[in-house]
Amino acid sequence: MRNYEVTFIVDPVLSGDEIKATAQNYVEQLKSHGATIVHNDEMGLRQLAYPINKRTSGVYYCVEVQVPNGEFVSKIELAMRRDDRVIRFLCYGLDKYGIKYNEDKRAGKIGKRKPKAEAESDVPKGVTKTLGKPKKQAPAKKEAVKTETKVAVAEVANEEEE
Repeated sequence: MRNYEVTFIVDPVLSGDEIKATAQNYVEQLKSHGATIVHNDEMGLRQLAYPINKRTSGVYYCVEVQVPNGEFVSKIELAMRRDDRVIRFLCYGLDKYGIKYNEDKRAGKIGKRKPKAEAESDVPKGVTKTLGKPKKQAPAKKEAVKTETKVAVAEVANEEEE
């Protein structure tokens, strides 16, 4: 069995029902070609890296499938090329590392950031977090030395006057 990932971007100008119908249409086409759907991920509306057909955003879908052979790729790519609702698409085969990565990502081991409260609770008690370089204490000490010098000079001046 071979694993593939089919990622496509749907035009965001369509209504929500049309967008979901487009994605469902391609999932059904994949099933009709003998593919088993491993995972179907609707990533939602995202900004594009560059404008495509005067659009700056799109609705992303990623479908991971398992098939006995790769014959479906040319058929599904042809259908996506002909469909005006799909802005861009990409079909690619996954190796064992890609499969493992996707499994770990779905399990929550990869790609999720901890909320700030949890991240701070990881630090042992009594240890403070410092970001960047520590602040210099030298200017405060210099001022103290200057005032001590002024006092000493003033005392010397008072002694000389007497």
